[in-house]
Amino acid sequence: MTKRTVSGLTVALSAVVALSSVPPGLRADRSRPAPAGQASWLPVTVAPDEASRRVDVTIGGQPFTSYIWPERLKKPVLYPLRSAKGTLVTRGWPLDPRPGERIDHPHHVGLWFDYGNVNGIDFWNNSDGLKPEAAAKMGTVMHRRVVSARGGAESGSLVIEADWIGPGGMTLLNERSESVFRGDATTRIVERVTTLTALDRPVVFKDDKEGLFGMRVARQLEQPSTKPEVFTDASGKATAVPALDNAGVSGQYISSEGRKGDAVWGTRGRWAMLIGRIGAEALTLAMLDHPKNPGFPTYWHARGYGLFAANPLGPGVLTDGKQPALNLTLEPHAFATFRYRLLILEGTATAERLDQESNAFAGAQTSSR
Repeated sequence: MTKRTVSGLTVALSAVVALSSVPPGLRADRSRPAPAGQASWLPVTVAPDEASRRVDVTIGGQPFTSYIWPERLKKPVLYPLRSAKGTLVTRGWPLDPRPGERIDHPHHVGLWFDYGNVNGIDFWNNSDGLKPEAAAKMGTVMHRRVVSARGGAESGSLVIEADWIGPGGMTLLNERSESVFRGDATTRIVERVTTLTALDRPVVFKDDKEGLFGMRVARQLEQPSTKPEVFTDASGKATAVPALDNAGVSGQYISSEGRKGDAVWGTRGRWAMLIGRIGAEALTLAMLDHPKNPGFPTYWHARGYGLFAANPLGPGVLTDGKQPALNLTLEPHAFATFRYRLLILEGTATAERLDQESNAFAGAQTSSR
């Protein structure tokens, strides 16, 4: 039997983390200097409108994104996301449908953080598109409050609290997340630090492909599709993803390990990027993993139809059993912290640029207060 030692304890079969009974404070990197040769960071505003269930973020006076928690969604999300030129890089459907988009996976909205198997409860696939009997078995990430919302001359930050609630109103986890926003003339950045704390019972993130930090991109940034596909979630529910007209569709995944296209899925890497064009604008979307994260370097749940996600918690299923399951476990009142950075860059980034960004993020001040 494989055993692992964590914080001085010998643990069999699963990873048990964070023995403190009090979750840490969060400190995302608010002071990162502008890259050499780039303009300085632009001012950021972070404006709550809790009556409308949203917090709007502008950079340089222009809309960037909004943190929203409408009743029809089963988790809070950042939606939509825009490039420095204002181009929408996230899919519109189901909230704001656009011509030519796919209409699969209604739970793929904007940029989000959740997981497909927490004590056997699926928080990933929940949506208002499910039949009532199916929805009753799902979990919901319930926004509770905006702790702080601050703008600034070079960055802005939003701290929120949420609960992960299972069937019957049972709360499994408390969440506290800080998102930091910044941008210059060619760049937009979201850095997220999320701490999940178990309540009075153990919580197991069972090995699953449906996770963790994910986004659904605009149709033009999908990889060209030549055939219809059917994808099955952990509960066996199948979703058909048809092949569509590929006019203007130009996306390609590239990982830090040099893998490209569909070969990125289910492999590990410190970063992955999605390059493509929306109209005349060349763009790069990149996710950076952090060395302090559980399961680093992450596995990539990156699908050609536009799902781009970092999932460090499903090594067994993502490698078809070639790697052992992690089954990350939080004992009662223990916590785990996850740190990710999303870059939206003008132009087609090089691997060297992403290596530099990754190294800078690895050294960023994202530790607990």
